[in-house]
Amino acid sequence: MRRFLSTEAGSAAVLLAATMVALLWANSPWSATYEAVWDTELSLSLAGWELSMNLEHWVVDGLMALFFFTVGLEVRREFSVGELTDRRRATIAMVAAGGGLLVPAMVYLALAPGGDAGHGWGVVIGTDTAFLLGALAVVGPTFSTQLRVFLLTLTVIDDIMAVSVIGIFYSESIDPVALLVALLFGGVLWGLGRLGVWRASPYVIAVIGLWLATVESGLHAAIAGMLGGLLVGARNPVREEVEQAARRFRAFRQSPRVDVGRTARWGLERAISVNERLQAAVHPWASYVVVPLFALAEAGVDLRNGVLAEALTSRLTWAVVVALVGGKLVGISLSTVIGLRVGLGRLPRGVGLGHVVGGAALSGIGFTVSLLIAGLAFDDPVLRDEAVVGVLVAAVLATALGWVVFRVTARFGGRPDADLPRRLDPPVDPVKDNVRGNPDAPLTLLEYGDFECPFCSRATGVTRELRARFGSDLRYVFRHLPLSDVHPHAEFAARAAVAARRQDKFWEMHDLLFAHQDELEFEDVVGYASELGLDVETFLRDLESEETAAVVRADVASAEASGARSTPTFFVGEHRHVGPHDTETLAEALESLRDRSGV
Repeated sequence: MRRFLSTEAGSAAVLLAATMVALLWANSPWSATYEAVWDTELSLSLAGWELSMNLEHWVVDGLMALFFFTVGLEVRREFSVGELTDRRRATIAMVAAGGGLLVPAMVYLALAPGGDAGHGWGVVIGTDTAFLLGALAVVGPTFSTQLRVFLLTLTVIDDIMAVSVIGIFYSESIDPVALLVALLFGGVLWGLGRLGVWRASPYVIAVIGLWLATVESGLHAAIAGMLGGLLVGARNPVREEVEQAARRFRAFRQSPRVDVGRTARWGLERAISVNERLQAAVHPWASYVVVPLFALAEAGVDLRNGVLAEALTSRLTWAVVVALVGGKLVGISLSTVIGLRVGLGRLPRGVGLGHVVGGAALSGIGFTVSLLIAGLAFDDPVLRDEAVVGVLVAAVLATALGWVVFRVTARFGGRPDADLPRRLDPPVDPVKDNVRGNPDAPLTLLEYGDFECPFCSRATGVTRELRARFGSDLRYVFRHLPLSDVHPHAEFAARAAVAARRQDKFWEMHDLLFAHQDELEFEDVVGYASELGLDVETFLRDLESEETAAVVRADVASAEASGARSTPTFFVGEHRHVGPHDTETLAEALESLRDRSGV
């Protein structure tokens, strides 16, 4: 159960359950209690200041700010260290998100009746990320990592656009003083990041202040949540801080005292960015408490006494359905095709147009954002109920349509998966590859590594332990994947290892390079060659030769063909290992391979 709840399907299942409870409760003999509960007033007061809202508004304006704060954190991380750092890779998703906003809005305005109903065009612009990824896990390809990345990028942009629409078109009258205070708290958040403050508590206090000021200003609280998350910086772990944290934990292991343990905990926290720590703390609450509570508060439409029949014959309801299901499908798919044709970017490897169309269909699941905007757009409860029914019907139809598209793509398009390759290509060649251990061993562990990557350096200890555990049954293979864009000396170090191999000293050079990751300049490497007793003149000639460069390029090409994009990437046997690469996890994978192969 715990493993299921940690997946997108688990999150979507909890959300679906909350929706069903809301509908059953609102249509039960106890429906009056549903309205009474959410109309209950709750107030906060301090020294003459008071903030009073009913429970429904506390969920919509309070807890949902926490949800959008989580979204903002994710967006900032993607722009700082994730998929959105490569603007060309993200461009197509951005274009698709734009089409997924404009086309549904135009379809809605074309089909909806006039008057107050026209104000609800924002209902059809959003996509529910949790439901989308949950539906993808259930009806999508078996392996869909790359499509998931594309759709996540798309929904990130979608969320930014949706919150901007809420702030511009669906906020109340603005209090300029409170707005100025909100901006000041935003400035505090920005300043904390610039000063490198690593403790989370100052950020939390500033975000709470930003939320209170935003609510008082008349802007929707979603703005505070999104802006607060965007202003909390993200970064990759710094090697020095990681090493310091490791030393402090070793000290705690040797001397398990409270003060040493506190220092070790602080070291670990400092090594991980505030953004990621806050995400880890907030995301489970947002996914399994906040959003289900929102669904419980907003999805409870009383469908009795002819309400459902009237909604199903309402132009507004079907304008929402057609705009979400058809508008999202056409808008995202067509924008993607146009973006690809004019050369604005490229799709992630392993993702075809059929997969994009299937994802576009699932994007018609508006749910959370759609229900939120429906509550803001319509004062008339009849119009609001008709919009909610349209959102619910669209979610069902979009999921069914996505299932159909993915099945057709798999059957007639020859694209059953939307993921990077998972099989090693080419297979291990004991003559050409760098093999440590018995060349004919029944078990193979292959690593694509980078001599300047600190995580690869730590992985050398893992592989050493595994070779000791499995003995002659395991061969360890190393292929080069220098990440030159982040590690400027990596390719040069890879060539040095290849040149050393020509004098039968590959593994000795391999160990020296990892032991001296911070010393990979030309004179350093020449010193290592001399230390190993190599013919330095021959080494230098091989170091600069085209044959040596070709070996490194061949390994990089094999990494691309095998789906290895980061370091270290391990292959257990012929299959890419996904998940942690600590000693115990890799040992379990190798034991599983041994059991399957019967060796």
